[in-house]
Amino acid sequence: MHHMIEAEGLTKNYGSVTAVNGVSLNVAEGELFGLLGPNGSGKTTMIRMLTGQVRPTSGSARVMGLDVVENPIRIREVVGIIPEQETPPSFLTAEEYLRFVARIRNLDGIDERCERWFDLLEFPDKRDVLCKDLSRGTRQKLMFAQAFLHEPRLVLIDEPLINLDPIMQRKVKDFLRGYVRDGGTVFLSTHILGIAEEICDRIGIIHNGRLLYTGPVDDLTGSGRHLESFFLDLVRGDAGG
Repeated sequence: MHHMIEAEGLTKNYGSVTAVNGVSLNVAEGELFGLLGPNGSGKTTMIRMLTGQVRPTSGSARVMGLDVVENPIRIREVVGIIPEQETPPSFLTAEEYLRFVARIRNLDGIDERCERWFDLLEFPDKRDVLCKDLSRGTRQKLMFAQAFLHEPRLVLIDEPLINLDPIMQRKVKDFLRGYVRDGGTVFLSTHILGIAEEICDRIGIIHNGRLLYTGPVDDLTGSGRHLESFFLDLVRGDAGG
């Protein structure tokens, strides 16, 4: 099995605070993997380490065969990244931003690429609006579009649906399923369990920086367990409550 993500003992300390504590996991090519955990559990830090934005304190990780410490810029060139909080430049319009991303990535067919995403995510009427004037949901659509603009083989997504309305959430979930079905790989983090139960092939549960569980979603649902009850029992048990 070819792994797109391999992490071994990945740890990140901020002073006396350990945000991620010795996490080891693999994500296979063609898999939709969900990292689940409460707010502040280490999910975002994991994504930032895997995309070379934050240097691990210890441990190692390879993304698409590239070491995250030795090749952080190259990793960000080849993968798609959708951060939870980052927003596009306020002084560009939506279309200018997508064209800027396309030029930075040296893409051809820029007109067609931009048109596809404006149509797919249903915001062509916002193409000439400054990013600072876009709603949070529309900014998230734009960040989604920039991550997939270069047709990457792997995308890492932090809270993929948090600002989208139910109709757009369905469209995005259907797109992600199709992307993986066609051979792409997705690593997403979320605290919304219903998303993971609906679309993920396999999940990991992280709490207080430690990975408590990894396994196929079907192992839970097939045994009659609901992800929510399993998650709550695991996290409460880890917290001693």
